[in-house]
Amino acid sequence: MNRRVLIIDDHPIVRAGLQTALINANFVVCAHAASKSEAIAQIAHTNPNLILLDLNLPDGSGFEVANWVREISDEIGIVILTLNDSPELLLAALSAQVSGFVLKSAPISEVIATLERALITPLSFTASGLHKALKAKERLPNLSSREFEVLTILATGKSTKEIARQLYLGEPTIKTHLANIYRKLEVNNRISAVTVARDNSWLSE
Repeated sequence: MNRRVLIIDDHPIVRAGLQTALINANFVVCAHAASKSEAIAQIAHTNPNLILLDLNLPDGSGFEVANWVREISDEIGIVILTLNDSPELLLAALSAQVSGFVLKSAPISEVIATLERALITPLSFTASGLHKALKAKERLPNLSSREFEVLTILATGKSTKEIARQLYLGEPTIKTHLANIYRKLEVNNRISAVTVARDNSWLSE
């Protein structure tokens, strides 16, 4: 069975480290991509069996890449590698029909094991914390995955401008997301939004 992996992450150091680890585990890294547009082009060009995918890309979300892949194939394993394992993102990953979800802080052995499973059963979702996320589902507001990303960053104390820079979005777009978050949480400001999220354990500590 082919073990061709496409690494999608906008940080060169992360890509280089992952490539070394994957080669040592007998995978073939067929290409790298640093953005959504590069990722789609490389998928079409290199035909990987596996995709290791960051969620935060300069020109969009990793979920957009995953959705595009699932429109053309249910045989490619897709493993999300990210910094945040909030219930909302885990549920969004499950909905996107990805194969696995691993934190960047996890040991490389967990990344390798998740890729191995994704290669065999690409539509069987694997993630630590999934059971907890499913139990919390009834308590979660109807936030989109992008709105939850904004809320998660908001909880770190960053300004609207800083959130826009981190997500590679315009400030007006972030303000729209914030307005939607406040409306859905039935609050009027960022402090109240973060308080509600923390009180309901929607945010990772």
